[in-house]
Amino acid sequence: MPEVTSLLAFGLIAFGMVCTPGPNMIYLISRSICQGPKAGLISLGGVALGFVFYMLSAALGITALVFAVPFAYEVLKFGGAIYLGWLAWNALKPGGRSAFVVRELPKDTSQKLFVMGFVTNLLNPKAAVLYLSLLPQFVKPELGSVFLQSISFGSTQIAISLTVNAMIAVTAGSIAAFLANRPFWMTVQRYLMGTVLAGLAIRMATEAQK
Repeated sequence: MPEVTSLLAFGLIAFGMVCTPGPNMIYLISRSICQGPKAGLISLGGVALGFVFYMLSAALGITALVFAVPFAYEVLKFGGAIYLGWLAWNALKPGGRSAFVVRELPKDTSQKLFVMGFVTNLLNPKAAVLYLSLLPQFVKPELGSVFLQSISFGSTQIAISLTVNAMIAVTAGSIAAFLANRPFWMTVQRYLMGTVLAGLAIRMATEAQK
């Protein structure tokens, strides 16, 4: 089993990642605003299944493969840094959009909402970065089963992600209405998120060069 300090550190990183805008957050916010909180929560169920897929993939061998092939590990870290940098640019560039800007989406059935949540997360580079670039840094083979350690870290991340995203899905409409009438705070939110993303990208790129 992983050390408590490692779980806490990974949990803080997972919290920081889930609080930065990405495909999952943007999709859940848009669904909640256009179709109501229930639609957002159903979509979140699909997102959760996507995280379980990534967790099991990492636990069943992908993490070990990344450890065994240092070049692949470095490529993943650089790829993750580039992706986070791209998200930061989209938030900070002139005319950039906040995640809470309302987007019109068609109303879908519960089944389609769940499937789209799953597919969105499955194709989400940020989820891949988290499990294939960040998680391996915390797994220590000398502490025992890599599988159990991966499951422990993955379960921690999923619990944090579901908690934060559920709160966002339920309150997205209120937050969007608040920001829509306050352009200054919309800009502050956008620049704050962009700065955090840029910091994560720089940190990941720097670590990849070590």
